[in-house]
Amino acid sequence: MARKDKTVIDRQRVLDALAAQPGATKRDLVRLLNVKGSDRIILKRVLKEMAQDGLIEGTRKRGFAPPGALPPVAVLEIVGPDDDGELVARPMNWEGDDEPPKIFVSSGEDAPPGIKERVLARLTRHGEEYDAKIIRRLGTDASRILGVVRMTGGEARLAPVDKKAKSDLSVDARNLNGAKENELVLAEPLPGRRARVLERLGDLDAPKSISLIAIHAHGIPCDFPADAVIEAKSATPADLNGREDLRGIPLVTIDPEDARDFDDAVFAKRDGDGYQCIVAIADVAHYVTPGSALDKEAYKRGNSVYFPDKVVPMLPEELSTDLCSLRPSEDRACMAVKMHFDAGGKLRKHKFVRGMMRSAARLTYAQAQAAFDGKLDDVPAAAHRPLADLWIAYAAMAKARKNRDPLDLDLPERRIKIGDDGKVSAIGFKDRLESMKLIEEFMVMANVAAAETLEKLHQPLIYRIHEEPSKEKLHAFADYMKVIGFPFAKGQVMQPALFNRILEKAKGTPHELTLNDVVLRAQAQAVYFAQNLGHFGLHLAKYAHFTSPIRRYADLIVHRALIKALKLGDDGLSENEEKRLIATAEHISGTERRAMAAERDSTDRYVAAYMQDRVGATFAARIVAVTRFGLFVRLADTGAEGLLPARSLGSEFFHHDERKQVLIGERTRTTYALGGTVAVRLAEATPLTGGLRFELAEAETPKRRSATPLRPRSKRRR
Repeated sequence: MARKDKTVIDRQRVLDALAAQPGATKRDLVRLLNVKGSDRIILKRVLKEMAQDGLIEGTRKRGFAPPGALPPVAVLEIVGPDDDGELVARPMNWEGDDEPPKIFVSSGEDAPPGIKERVLARLTRHGEEYDAKIIRRLGTDASRILGVVRMTGGEARLAPVDKKAKSDLSVDARNLNGAKENELVLAEPLPGRRARVLERLGDLDAPKSISLIAIHAHGIPCDFPADAVIEAKSATPADLNGREDLRGIPLVTIDPEDARDFDDAVFAKRDGDGYQCIVAIADVAHYVTPGSALDKEAYKRGNSVYFPDKVVPMLPEELSTDLCSLRPSEDRACMAVKMHFDAGGKLRKHKFVRGMMRSAARLTYAQAQAAFDGKLDDVPAAAHRPLADLWIAYAAMAKARKNRDPLDLDLPERRIKIGDDGKVSAIGFKDRLESMKLIEEFMVMANVAAAETLEKLHQPLIYRIHEEPSKEKLHAFADYMKVIGFPFAKGQVMQPALFNRILEKAKGTPHELTLNDVVLRAQAQAVYFAQNLGHFGLHLAKYAHFTSPIRRYADLIVHRALIKALKLGDDGLSENEEKRLIATAEHISGTERRAMAAERDSTDRYVAAYMQDRVGATFAARIVAVTRFGLFVRLADTGAEGLLPARSLGSEFFHHDERKQVLIGERTRTTYALGGTVAVRLAEATPLTGGLRFELAEAETPKRRSATPLRPRSKRRR
């Protein structure tokens, strides 16, 4: 007998549901469509077919939407009023070929945002259009130009710092606002390729001007508002009331040599057949409470930003380098997690407490490593036993990490040294010490414990997620693997271990260095999200950021969530914050991307300034990207990257094979491939934009050559 209430699952019903709720996950659709029992399998098949036919896009975990549909929360740019006087915006990250859908913006009772202003907004779909309710205004710097004043023949020109700028702008004398030759200024564009100086920022050659460029170019908040500074200066040390006394435990901090704040401390001891480990983190939530001036500014910044010569902190120094810095021999409020590991290093149980600690010693990574190597001359006596116990516990944790097999990339990190004159004195690569890996593993496990605790208590939180690579990236990766003779099946279940095996196989081959870059590019970007989608790179099912609330707002949210869920005080996550977790995750993911872009741009400019005196010199370089207009190469000694234009490869025309990642000469068949090595001569270094341009060295221009062998290896029988 047929079931009377049998659900009919067809494409139109799915589209209707997604029109009403864009971004609905498979679980949401089960509820919206009243799907029961075995009909879930039918729904899964229908969704797969619709995705293949281009009717919907997305994933079952992150949610589906019709093609071109916008997420429920997005960053918008105000376009202006339409013919009817209504305020209209467009999405900042629109990637479609067609025009984006029309978005009507409501500012509520507040003054409406201006043209070019960016806003974070919640979107509601109505047919082909959207209504947007502003969550937060993000600034108006999109219409400003950051540049340097140049005087040519008595006339002023503005040279933009943006690499994409096609030409300089002229500045009339009346629009200079007193700016002089070589001054860094903020200007607004005027009709006819002209500009007006709005703000003078200082001499380009002055120390720290490069960081200043990055700060202004990316709109990074720099000065703290007066009310936030007042709150920070009026803060007083926390007392022991309601806290567990951890001052008798020899917790130690281990940080870089130039660290100014110490926000995490560690401890370990044997516990039966296993180990008890403690990670204590500065209790920032005690000083930065929901809705306070400090909280609003920390949210706005989202994170600290690190440049070679300075830090733009998320919190004022009164907190970040004083009350929230775990300085040795001083009482400090903390949030601590007590973790128990078995003999194999597997985390078995954990407990969070709000405590009072007193650091036994402040150590650098080099000091800790020396102690691990048996050299204790430069290590404080109070740290000898704590470091010995930490090393033993870490050895067990390292075994568990190896069994978990997270993604293991070898990506050397550059170190730029700045002299007293504010200029680059040297560029090298940071040491990768085992003491650094110890701290990383302790922090990772503390982050896991935070996510597990909050999930178990059904407390909403912000996760740190890293999804598995997209099909598009995997197809491109598989194509490249085929070119270099490394087998890689596209349809296999993805695990980090698969990439690790490829990297291990590549060791000692010409592809070793390049494959680390290629594997990295195949990965999705880690972001903050209000739902748990796991962390692919770390190979963890649950992961949240808990260990750095001084410099990341996400960690502060997790601290507040723990305080609320475990009833550790009245300053936990507020009801309003819980409602806004989706928007907060979107916002701080954006501020993190902003910080990364600013840090990268600053590094590029410092490197270009350092290389300016080496124009004309010849270097060994590796090809790290192949495009139709040329090659991007990386120098072996400094890691500096720049463009080797196709026009400098010779007089013939070069064809770009995107799948094989090569440029091939039309006449000579000379081939330049990703990962190949070339000798190049530095032709130009431009500190203003951070650009480097190279030419082939004379020895690299024979009639026929290949930058790297393309012949695949012989295939073994399987």
